Amino acid sequence: MENVDYIIVGDGYAGLFFAHQLIKNNKSFVVYSEGKKSASQVSAGIINPVVLKKFTTFWKAQEQIDFLISSLKEIEAYTGENYFIEEPIHRIFHDENEQKLWLKKSQNDELINFLDKKFTHLNTVKNDFDSGKVNQSARLNVSGFFMGLFAFLESKKQLIKDKFDYSKINTTNSTYKNFKFKNILFCEGMGVKNNPYFSDIPVIPNKGHHIKVKLSEPLSENITIKKKHFLFPTNGGLYFYGGTYDREQLHSHIDDSAVEQLVKGLSEFYPYDFEVNEVNFGFRPTVKDRRPIIGRHPEHENLYVFNGLGARGILNGCYFSKSLYDFIEENIPLHEEVSLDRFKEK
Repeated sequence: MENVDYIIVGDGYAGLFFAHQLIKNNKSFVVYSEGKKSASQVSAGIINPVVLKKFTTFWKAQEQIDFLISSLKEIEAYTGENYFIEEPIHRIFHDENEQKLWLKKSQNDELINFLDKKFTHLNTVKNDFDSGKVNQSARLNVSGFFMGLFAFLESKKQLIKDKFDYSKINTTNSTYKNFKFKNILFCEGMGVKNNPYFSDIPVIPNKGHHIKVKLSEPLSENITIKKKHFLFPTNGGLYFYGGTYDREQLHSHIDDSAVEQLVKGLSEFYPYDFEVNEVNFGFRPTVKDRRPIIGRHPEHENLYVFNGLGARGILNGCYFSKSLYDFIEENIPLHEEVSLDRFKEK
């Protein structure tokens, strides 16, 4: 029987950023990875402090950006790789009214550090009303991040490529197969619906598609362009464009209507020919109040959940991994806005 402080079930942003907290604090752990590509692994990796539909920001945006940057530097120290891509978002304006709204919002205290007051005219793409740059925006090298962390965990024998079997948990003795554990953390995304301990948490699947395209006329700047969706360069001379949001078509195959939506969206501002080389989709676990769900099982005190990261998986996963670690190890209360307890009947 092997003693571990933690078993982490799930290998997306929640699981890996929490694993980073354990590495920092010299805790023993294993990560169970089923080997399927999670929504995290097919995500765009956008790091963005602004809601680009309304030009607003969100709860703890600056704190989350700062914490992510410092965390990625810490991760670089043991993986040897920098996964932070400093290519800012440029939001194409639809008309003069959007320009005026952007300038007005840029005076707000909470947005002054994010909305650049100087507009930019982009080459190659249609942007008759120019674009606004989102300061402090960037991207994560998603494939590099997961490959690097998986390789590191494998080298330490901390990655178990196997489906987790809930029936093998002995909650009385705190054992799972050949492990004696102090805590189990479930970070399964929409897989939580099959978890007998946390299947009732109110996460809602939101299906997102993206396409990878070959552009006949490459973009001249290394930036992320946003109109309806995000466009940016990726590996092999291809460009990522996406992603969609769909709470209705939840079957596990590609929706042609979503692909058509993406092709149409890209055609609206990219005036040259392009070829769709790849289509991917995933199911984001979202919550009505747009806050993560973090907490302890009401009956089994060493079983925890970390879920509901939604479309801001990188920022939420990184920032709240520390909150959860402090809650478990230091008994520091979770913020009521993210605590599982907020769903208790009052």
